[in-house]
Amino acid sequence: MKVRWGLLWGCVGLAAVHPGTPAAAHVSLEKGEARADTSYKAVLRVTHGCEGSPTLTFRVSIPEGVFNVKPMPKPGWTIRLVRGRYATPQVSHGKTYASGVQEIVWSGGRLPDDFYDEFVFRARLAGASRATTLYFPAVQECEKGENRWTEIPAPSQPRPRHPAPGLKVLPSASPHGHH
Repeated sequence: MKVRWGLLWGCVGLAAVHPGTPAAAHVSLEKGEARADTSYKAVLRVTHGCEGSPTLTFRVSIPEGVFNVKPMPKPGWTIRLVRGRYATPQVSHGKTYASGVQEIVWSGGRLPDDFYDEFVFRARLAGASRATTLYFPAVQECEKGENRWTEIPAPSQPRPRHPAPGLKVLPSASPHGHH
């Protein structure tokens, strides 16, 4: 058998530089990019439990700039909405939103570690003149333990161990956005 050493060492080097994508094991957004001043359907994927233990509750915090939030019902799960005032009121379609959903809590269900599921909500994204990233800290509460996907990337830690799901928000396509 002839060994192609150049190819082998190239693959080893590539593996060292890109050691895999840990995001596959984390809670993530199905669509990680959207335009400002539009409606957005957030699909949060939960791909495992807590070290083998099933997920019983899933919570997600809604960042400032995301408003008019409406979660999708999930059979077998109860939804609780935590509401509060926005730091900056938002205006959409002539209506001012000074307060709204700041956290969604799905509970009462059971997601075994061997399965994955999606938790969905619809929302409106505030207008923006430049690109930004919004983070949706999430917590999985399991039968035994929990997973806290709450860390926001920082210059000192660009790839945290337990990253919050992030959404890259691009500037509005037009001064009035799209519906």
